[in-house]
Amino acid sequence: MTADKKNSETKKTVALKYNQNTDRAPKIIASGKGSIAEMIIKKARQENIPIREDKDVVQVLAELNIGDEIPEELYTVIAEILSFFYDLEDLQS
Repeated sequence: MTADKKNSETKKTVALKYNQNTDRAPKIIASGKGSIAEMIIKKARQENIPIREDKDVVQVLAELNIGDEIPEELYTVIAEILSFFYDLEDLQS
């Protein structure tokens, strides 16, 4: 999940899901701003889903629809984020 927060701007959040066995690319499974973004983040924390704040990535992803795959130009960035999360998960195991 990626989140963007700035004091003077509305918070935006986009949640991604990726199954390397079945998905061609990560897909957007939730997106919102303001109170919806807060609810998405709260749910992610309750489920121990890692959160990464990156306003540039969120800006691009927030333009897409739920169910859309991420655009190819973000493959490298998202792969790095997912790799970090997988490594973190391995360290915690």
